[in-house]
Amino acid sequence: MKDLIIASNNKNKIREYKDILEPLGFKVMSQSEAGINIEVDETGTTFEENSLLKAQAIYDITHKNVIADDSGLEIKYLNNEPGIYSARYKGLETALERNNYVLNALKNANDRSARFICTICYIDETGKNKMFKGIWPGRIAKKISGNNGFGYDPIFIGEHKRSTTANISEEEKNMISHRGRATKLLLEYLKSVK
Repeated sequence: MKDLIIASNNKNKIREYKDILEPLGFKVMSQSEAGINIEVDETGTTFEENSLLKAQAIYDITHKNVIADDSGLEIKYLNNEPGIYSARYKGLETALERNNYVLNALKNANDRSARFICTICYIDETGKNKMFKGIWPGRIAKKISGNNGFGYDPIFIGEHKRSTTANISEEEKNMISHRGRATKLLLEYLKSVK
């Protein structure tokens, strides 16, 4: 069983990774469970740069297998905002405020297309890194709906869905989401190098 440290303090993200990876025989730890209490500045200009910054910071301390991701929502009508600033969009404090801001910004939009993007950086014990990208196309709903998930889930409707991500189960979300898709590519890679 290989240890994997998740370079994050986001409880929701860590839970999703544990749900996806632990059934496949990985021992998944958050960075705090690994005894690391740092917050890495996300100074990159892309999802790839930010995920590498976070993974490298944890690897430099532990020299163990590390994964870090950077993810966010791109909305076509808003010139692909919030993008890498999804978690701190417009300086708004809560997900509810950010969701309401987006809905208001799109109130007259004909094109509500959007996509979630997740880029995972994996660094193995030797320091070699590899990137995996998952994209989940969809659209922005006209109102907030649902109680599951987090972030923009209550306003995002994934492809082939009729309702928001906040109305589907965590198990289904983990299978079809941007993070699920990137993680699937990561797992294929991990199996190939065993």
